[in-house]
Amino acid sequence: MAEALKVPTMAEYMAAGKKPEVLFWVGCAGSFDDRAKKITKAFVKLLHEAGVDFAVLGTEESCTGDPAKRAGNEFLFQMQAATNIEVLNGYEIEKVVTACPHCFNTIKNEYPALGGNYEVMHHTQFLKALLNEGKLKVEGGKFKGKRITFHDPCYLGRANGEYEAPRDLLRKLEVELVEMRKCKSNGLCCGAGGGQMFKEPEPGNKDVNIERTEQAMEVKPEVIAAGCPFCNTMMTDGVKGKNKEDSVAVMDVAELIANAQDL
Repeated sequence: MAEALKVPTMAEYMAAGKKPEVLFWVGCAGSFDDRAKKITKAFVKLLHEAGVDFAVLGTEESCTGDPAKRAGNEFLFQMQAATNIEVLNGYEIEKVVTACPHCFNTIKNEYPALGGNYEVMHHTQFLKALLNEGKLKVEGGKFKGKRITFHDPCYLGRANGEYEAPRDLLRKLEVELVEMRKCKSNGLCCGAGGGQMFKEPEPGNKDVNIERTEQAMEVKPEVIAAGCPFCNTMMTDGVKGKNKEDSVAVMDVAELIANAQDL
């Protein structure tokens, strides 16, 4: 199985005098968080399935600086960004794909001003492109007919205007896609944005992730689909808080596709 999940590094590619078609930016969550690692594995399986020539930075990858910037430490952000851009430009990277909307937004919109210009895609956009090119088949499978609601990540949706790619992929799985009353441009944050993922919430009547989970529960889904590792954590915690973890699953779009195909 380990052989099937071969993930080459940019250093290996460079040593062989080759260059991959795309760099998969894993991100901190996808690298270190046990739950998010499953999303990383699912996406890698799909890349293999589609025959995509990709590589990762491995130990050369550092945090994009998104949490530092959102929490107000611009100095730390610029240091982290400069280091990453130096590595990316050193490898002459042109195209980046990531399963984290925070990494996606930062590399796409904030790195250009610091000298890092790349074509950046969220994994749902990339998977949709593979589908359109006929490299990946997405069809029914074990989620066919299941009630699924999609929670829009703020940094994919409202910050970058991408609402359709994840939904198109879910429709291809022939699920019953039900929308929450607050969705797309009117969506609600999971509660982890702006550096909140790494600190306790401010005092209040209700945590944001509980409010969002309640909105999801209103449509009685069997699965809450996410497109962000932070959202995944917050919605999972919300579902557990409602004691519904046995009846409602929280899964990334990539996991849904990989699991539907039994990859």
